[in-house]
Amino acid sequence: MKWNKYTLLTTTEAEDLISSMMMDAGIEGIEIEDRVPLSESDKSRMFVDILPDGPADDGIARISFYLEPEQDNGAVLAAVQKGLDEIRSWGVDVGAGTIEASQTEDKDWINNWKEYFHQFYVDDILITPSWESVSPKDQGKLLIQIDPGTAFGTGMHETTQLCIRQIRKYVTEETVLLDVGTGSGILSIAALKLGAAYAFGTDLDPCAISAFGENMEVNGIPKEKFRVLEGNIIDDPAIQEQAGYERYQMVTANILAEVLVPLTPVIVRHLRKGGIYITSGIIDEKETAVAEAIKAAGLEILEVTHQGEWVSVTARKN
Repeated sequence: MKWNKYTLLTTTEAEDLISSMMMDAGIEGIEIEDRVPLSESDKSRMFVDILPDGPADDGIARISFYLEPEQDNGAVLAAVQKGLDEIRSWGVDVGAGTIEASQTEDKDWINNWKEYFHQFYVDDILITPSWESVSPKDQGKLLIQIDPGTAFGTGMHETTQLCIRQIRKYVTEETVLLDVGTGSGILSIAALKLGAAYAFGTDLDPCAISAFGENMEVNGIPKEKFRVLEGNIIDDPAIQEQAGYERYQMVTANILAEVLVPLTPVIVRHLRKGGIYITSGIIDEKETAVAEAIKAAGLEILEVTHQGEWVSVTARKN
């Protein structure tokens, strides 16, 4: 189905007031485009290692909203214009205040990405989305079914593959795993399928919590073999207590170098003596910083592996 799209050209100063006014006018969802720099809080939740430098803030904002053709677009537009005039009367700079009309196709944005995610191998481990069938030639392989949904982690990224290889190298049937930044749960699933006894995951994103449980179920892993919590193990004592101290034979953290540096001294308290710490999410130019943080925390670096421009550092608590 087609939607009517309307884009209001205004200022960043007025965008919050206009957004609220649009909601009052019966508009259920809006889209804001501006050049306001990300806050430190925003940056901390972004799963990229290098944030590109954006253009300078020019004070301009574009606020778009969508209406069904059958809806009384004229009445809604009139309400928006009335609200805009009222905000202007308060002395707020609303900028041009013009509204551009266009049409756009309805799309299932949540599921549209599936056309780009297909089954693949990490060495002889087959990773496949839950909506694809397994061919007869792959029936005997170790299979991980994954549906990231709105959480991060399909296994296609180099950092995830680096971690899976290191998990395979060090996991035993006695391994209790702590998976920090679990995302879709792919590292925990890999560890459990490779023989680990239990997995405990943490993540900041509530979408990851549901994705983790759903992917465990798809892979036939019983609920008593895993647990996941939403929260930040770096600075949340409640999460640290629930995770447990000196409990884990293995900790995985496929995050960002900037997070791994403060995370590492915290993780040491959760590792058992002899426990293995597997890290990735590290762009090659930040390898030294992470390696130094690991050594400063008293861990022994066992291996540094590379794939493309990405790095994994594996260490041990002696």
